[in-house]
Amino acid sequence: MKKTTFVAALMLALTGGNAGAYDFDKPLYGAAYYSEYTPTDRLDEDIRLMREAGVTVVRVGESTWSLFEPQDGVFRFEWMDRILDRLHKAGIKVILGTPTYSIPAWMAASHPEVLSQRWDGKQEHYGIRQNMDIYNPTYRRYCERIIRKMMEHFAGHPAIIGYQVDNEVEARKIGNRDYFEGFREYIRSEFGDSLEELNRRWGLNYWGMNINTWDEFYDRPGVTNPSYKLWWERWNRKVTADFLNWQADIVNEYRRPDQFVTHCFMPYFYNIDQVEAFRQMDYPAINIYYTMQDAQDGMWIAYAGDFMRPVCRRGNFLVTETNAQGTGWSSRDQYPPYDGQLRQNMYAMLASGANMVEYWHWATLHYGQETYWRGLLGHDGQPNRVYAEFARGAAELEKVGKKLVNLKKRNRVAMLFSHDSKHALDFMPYTNGDQYKDYMVYEALYRQNIECDILSVDKVNDFSGYDMLVVPPLYVATDETLRRISDFVEQGGEVVMLYKSGYCNEDDAVRPVLAPGPLAAACGFTYQEFSSIRRLNLRPNDIGAADNTVGTWMEFLCPTTAKPLAYADHGFFGKWPCVTENSFGKGHLTYIGAVPSQELLQKLIARAADRKGIATAERKLRFPIVLRSGTNGDGRGVHYMFNFSAGEQTVAWPFADSESQLDGQKLSRGASVKVGPWGVVIGIE
Repeated sequence: MKKTTFVAALMLALTGGNAGAYDFDKPLYGAAYYSEYTPTDRLDEDIRLMREAGVTVVRVGESTWSLFEPQDGVFRFEWMDRILDRLHKAGIKVILGTPTYSIPAWMAASHPEVLSQRWDGKQEHYGIRQNMDIYNPTYRRYCERIIRKMMEHFAGHPAIIGYQVDNEVEARKIGNRDYFEGFREYIRSEFGDSLEELNRRWGLNYWGMNINTWDEFYDRPGVTNPSYKLWWERWNRKVTADFLNWQADIVNEYRRPDQFVTHCFMPYFYNIDQVEAFRQMDYPAINIYYTMQDAQDGMWIAYAGDFMRPVCRRGNFLVTETNAQGTGWSSRDQYPPYDGQLRQNMYAMLASGANMVEYWHWATLHYGQETYWRGLLGHDGQPNRVYAEFARGAAELEKVGKKLVNLKKRNRVAMLFSHDSKHALDFMPYTNGDQYKDYMVYEALYRQNIECDILSVDKVNDFSGYDMLVVPPLYVATDETLRRISDFVEQGGEVVMLYKSGYCNEDDAVRPVLAPGPLAAACGFTYQEFSSIRRLNLRPNDIGAADNTVGTWMEFLCPTTAKPLAYADHGFFGKWPCVTENSFGKGHLTYIGAVPSQELLQKLIARAADRKGIATAERKLRFPIVLRSGTNGDGRGVHYMFNFSAGEQTVAWPFADSESQLDGQKLSRGASVKVGPWGVVIGIE
């Protein structure tokens, strides 16, 4: 019998399954905590050290199904009760995980069918996490049972503020028979059960691979057809989202109105439909691991936050894992932070909209695959340099956190992200390495302090509220998506777009028209040819890039209304422009028909931003000074100034007069501000 309280049931009914959730009055700061992993019982000592350091939150339980259910149908929760009771007594809040990403040994032994048989030919075995077929009905049945048992037991515990469903879930090349059969039914429903339509749209007459009955629909391992592979990736994203929403539905039956449901993803967003996966989550979560020491630049943190924030119901997200010291599944790449870097990155996450930062993890393991993925405490379990820096940041948050929590942003620039284009370009690569170049495009914004939201263009086609779109190669898109981009330009927007955009339709089939298809009017050119190229210098032009080069790929653009901005300095390739700019309606579309240098891309983005007056003050400062801004719950402007370098920087404060939160500096517009090595200055208007 489900033990949902009357009040909880009423709240869930009134809110459609999404009750009020936890109210963040200041950022939470802590770590994942696994008392069950320690060689000796040191729960009380750990909690004492947590309190001294200022830990306000821990995450527990997501990895220990085998302890909660040591035998099939035998449940043991008392060990976690002890941990929760002690944490609550210490005033430390808790996020409890459903343990479904690591199955117990008895399940693998009794039901080997739940283990993943990958479509690339690999059979998963027991001995590692995330080795299961998440679509398998037997696995799902056991998942539901452990979730319900845990929620019946733990939902009322006062320490728990939220629940994490599963952990870093994705399809991971599952190819089991049940998974394939689910895909076949998904395709039948999407194509209206019409094999004629399927054969036509996917071009299955090629090589005589047309399908005459649904029983002939073949599975993934030998597939070469790009359309099939693209729809398979969509199926993977759908299964992942459905799995998370299914777990959230169960948890929502039991959770209190003051508790939330979350899930943590790694910020490799290619394999998830974050819009659908986060649909029920007030505060979705992310696990951000980044390079430290001399390579620390904050960009991966900003990228992850800009991706998360637009899909958050409340506009804020959680960081459930991030670097404490060195990371890795070996001891090869141990790069602990320099002094100041741990604290700097905590503030970098808050500056992107995080309401919580947790490290993975509290205490470094003494055994297992992640022995050298080091926590706040090392193998000796004693306070150390990193622990002391955590404590410094925690003390600062205790003083100023109320002014920094629930940060809201109103960015004028959006970068469009296409899952379909990323996968389709990987199927048909035009170069070695990264095909999609989204991170290269994001870097061009980040390094000149242009903040953006990253929109999943496969799901979101509403660009109202933005003044400028920056578009990595939009290789796969519907006619409707391309029309909306054209309308955005015509109505006065600025667009900077990269090569290969508009070439294929939503099935990853090339449009049988002059490229760039539906974008031709807005772009102001057509083209028929393209070529792989080596690095080419450009002729002198007005763009102003010192690295005035393109490479790798080039389209032979034939302008109709567009103005050429740059030509290759080459006897053959110089006949066609590499970069064009078209006035269309009230706006402009800048198109880059080759892979540009980073500096050239930055200059072209700045050129478009100038027309809209975007980040004019911020762009006067460049990396290693990074600026991030927003509005807090009191409606006051919050401005972060980061120095991602080992040397002190003195720069002019570009914002309105503000109150410095961490030091006694006077922050007046245009006045000099000193930012220490790996430092941060926070001003509030």
